[in-house]
Amino acid sequence: MRASWATVGIAVACSLVVAAVVTAFNRPIVLTGSPSATLAASNITPAILTSGDATVSRKPDLAIVYVGVESQQATAAAAQSDLAAKAAKLIARIKALGVPDQDVSTSGYWVGPVYNSSGQSITGYRANEQLRAKWHNVDTVGKALDAVVQEGGATNLSVSFGLADPKAAQAEARTLAIGDARSRAAAMASAAGVRLGQVIQVSDLSTQSRYPQPVSYGAAAAPVTQVPVGDLEIQVTVEVDFAIA
Repeated sequence: MRASWATVGIAVACSLVVAAVVTAFNRPIVLTGSPSATLAASNITPAILTSGDATVSRKPDLAIVYVGVESQQATAAAAQSDLAAKAAKLIARIKALGVPDQDVSTSGYWVGPVYNSSGQSITGYRANEQLRAKWHNVDTVGKALDAVVQEGGATNLSVSFGLADPKAAQAEARTLAIGDARSRAAAMASAAGVRLGQVIQVSDLSTQSRYPQPVSYGAAAAPVTQVPVGDLEIQVTVEVDFAIA
């Protein structure tokens, strides 16, 4: 009788051992360690990440003038021929204002059919050409606009302002933006009770300077067209990563 109970006990014990082994294999593996050990293993450098902004103002020294002429005739060939004559007159007037050849270029050219109100039949053909001219004397751009409309035959035009060489203004704004980022990082470090370390990484997030939107003009009136120039705002945004000392 005792032998039977012993046999049963041994069988139960073996089953418990097997169950324990199976359970152990089915459990997820969890690794634990101190925070410093985990940080060191991940190679993450403690840092303060911040950004900085700066804007500098400059008076524009360049006007980009877009002028165009168009023609509508019964045939595409006639529209092209008439447009060529109008464009030649306009280009000659632009160059007579002192704009050199390298500062005049074609920004667009199009020839296509004109349909009736129902869109079922062609009534003629329209051709237009858009020219781009650089005007370096921004204070007299109003007179230039009058000349290309009244004497050059331009039927549509627009103008925007910029800097012939924006690099110096961008460099100044970038320096100020990095200084702004450093001030923000210093304040964050002070609030967190740590010391600010060296710069780890700097990224320029700027895409372009903020120029005024182009202003469109109709046919110029008898008085000289007034085109206030104002100032440009050159904006730079940077992202700077500082180490924690």
